[in-house]
Amino acid sequence: MEITKKDIDGGKAFDWGRTSALYAKYRDIYPREMYEHLIKLGVGVKGQKVLDLGTGTGVIPRNMYSYGAEWTGVDISENQIAQAKFLAENNNMDIRFLVSPAEDVEMPQGGFDAITACQCFWYFDHNKLVPKLHDMLKSDGKLAVIQMGWLPEEDRIAGLSEKLVLEYSPEWSGAGWTRQPVYISDEVLEYFEVEERVGFDINLPFTRESWNGRMKSCRGVGASLSKAEISAWEREHLAMLVLIAPEEFEVLHHVAIAVLKKK
Repeated sequence: MEITKKDIDGGKAFDWGRTSALYAKYRDIYPREMYEHLIKLGVGVKGQKVLDLGTGTGVIPRNMYSYGAEWTGVDISENQIAQAKFLAENNNMDIRFLVSPAEDVEMPQGGFDAITACQCFWYFDHNKLVPKLHDMLKSDGKLAVIQMGWLPEEDRIAGLSEKLVLEYSPEWSGAGWTRQPVYISDEVLEYFEVEERVGFDINLPFTRESWNGRMKSCRGVGASLSKAEISAWEREHLAMLVLIAPEEFEVLHHVAIAVLKKK
């Protein structure tokens, strides 16, 4: 399903469903430390019912499944949910996955102990969604907003890779990310207050192939370019990596988490 937002990529349409196979193969890269921080913050612990918004291929529910919470994942893309179901079933995980825009999800009032949103919260209509999240959570429920990005100004491989994306997608607004806390809008703060924040740097391991796949699955390439443009970008990026990177390397990322509680 194509998504268009005037404040994202200059209004250029993108479709995460086009990247689902890449997501399943290359985007399950969040570090164990991130999940452990969520557990310490009381999100995803045993006995909880948790809703994961913009679940994609179910990365958060699948990686936190062993901690004992009961998970439901929601995503606007049918292709993403198909991959999520396949991966969960292959690993004998009982996770409920639904195809729906986050804003249209209908769940029982007070039905969840926690709600998570990783790498997706800025895509949503907060005026429509946030009151629903407030109603879905129990009185002591938590909303965890998570983001992780490479640091192009500090990591040469990330910076040059990002520059190549911009050559093919000059309007891509995902470039230039810096170390920063999760932004919580005024619309969210009407219903929630920030309880805790966590931020940390981490070097994530890649090969040339897996970093190419990770970059190819980003919004500025796989989700928006034509097949011919994607193929051209892929060839140029792999050739660049041969010149600037060893076969195995690390890329500097920053993880930021904000946990909010109901007002």
